[in-house]
Amino acid sequence: MTTTNRVLLADDDASVRLVLQQALTREGFNVRATNNLSTLSKWVREGEGDIVVSDVYMGDESLFDALSGLKAARPDLPFIVMSGQNNVLTALSAAGGGAYDYVPKPFDLDDLVGAVRRALTIKPDAKSRASAAAAEKEERLPLIGRSAAMQEVYRVLARVAATDLIVLIEGEFGAGKERVARAIHGFSRRKDYPFVFASLAGASGDTLEATLRAKFAEAAHGVLYMSGLDDLGADGQARLARLLAELEATPSADLRLIASSQTHLAERAAAGQFRRDLLFRFNVAPIRLPPLRERLEDVADLARAFLVRARREGLPHRVLDQSAVEALRRHDWPGNVRELENLLRRAAALRPEMVITGKEVEDELAGALGQAATSGSEDGLSREIVARMRQELAAGPEPGLYDRLLADVERPMIETALDVTRGNQIRAAALLGINRNTLRKKIQLLGLATGRDD
Repeated sequence: MTTTNRVLLADDDASVRLVLQQALTREGFNVRATNNLSTLSKWVREGEGDIVVSDVYMGDESLFDALSGLKAARPDLPFIVMSGQNNVLTALSAAGGGAYDYVPKPFDLDDLVGAVRRALTIKPDAKSRASAAAAEKEERLPLIGRSAAMQEVYRVLARVAATDLIVLIEGEFGAGKERVARAIHGFSRRKDYPFVFASLAGASGDTLEATLRAKFAEAAHGVLYMSGLDDLGADGQARLARLLAELEATPSADLRLIASSQTHLAERAAAGQFRRDLLFRFNVAPIRLPPLRERLEDVADLARAFLVRARREGLPHRVLDQSAVEALRRHDWPGNVRELENLLRRAAALRPEMVITGKEVEDELAGALGQAATSGSEDGLSREIVARMRQELAAGPEPGLYDRLLADVERPMIETALDVTRGNQIRAAALLGINRNTLRKKIQLLGLATGRDD
């Protein structure tokens, strides 16, 4: 350790100051000590020190009263906070003020010296600071990414935003479909009117109809965004088609419709699983939103913007080094943009270091996968379900997860049974071991083509 690392030490207990000053000096640090907050604040604002080790309460002064201001003046300066009042409020106040670490008293001297070493191991370089500054501007954009795949999305947005065309956004869960919908609304003539969200996942029957009628009224003059169009069964599709016909026939109705789907609806319609008339109604201005694995060159910009967003929402200030960016680009992101944002939030909240490294990214990714890991005795079907669950959990699941997963299992089972029995529902029900009426209801809810009707 070289003497170029300067420690600002503040504690009103002379014995603590002496012990710490001697220990840090033995480790090669250049230590400057004080017994009051006013002097410490003066040193920090004058640019002194590479790290601060400070008690919380010194006389009538509290470090917490000054910490956020000092961090704003010197955002790259790490603070290690010590306190004899060892309770959750002290720890939370330290984290909320942007402290690098919190050390309760009495402390182990080796642990505290180790914390100082870790805090000084990695500091943001000029490139990291420049990237963070650029991220401040990027974060305010409705959509982020410079890849060719996103340029195509932007071109379509530019063409449709100023119109009232119905837009269908297709993309995997977590890809950012709602952000696209909000961008369209934000650049349209309806931007001063409501943007109303309606989830169709798992909705059916009278509940679906009542919910949509209420949403139509709520979105008057604005935009109604319907998420999960592909989750509607046969009954839900029929009800939606009827409601849209009524809306179209109502002269006073004035709103714009945007819908999203996790699957390609044209393929679903070709397979008899989605009404063609409903597809034609929505497929006016389609936008395909690429998964994150198809635009990995956007990962760095997205990640830095998410760290800015996290900081604005109260999480500690963090930046990425180049090894972290490379680690992020190596991942295939099954949960897409939402998985990336969740990972950066976890890292910002739980990792004490200001600079996030590739090792920390890999640890976070390994931890997320480990939480969803299961035993090796699973059969193939179980592994498929676990994989789907893992994707949805990584992205932060939308409502209706149970119904979507159940439909994914039921659909191929029932389709295969109907295929084997050549559409004979009585034989298919017997093969599956369920009541014929139950099978008929499931066929209707899933919108399945039977090939024949017995």
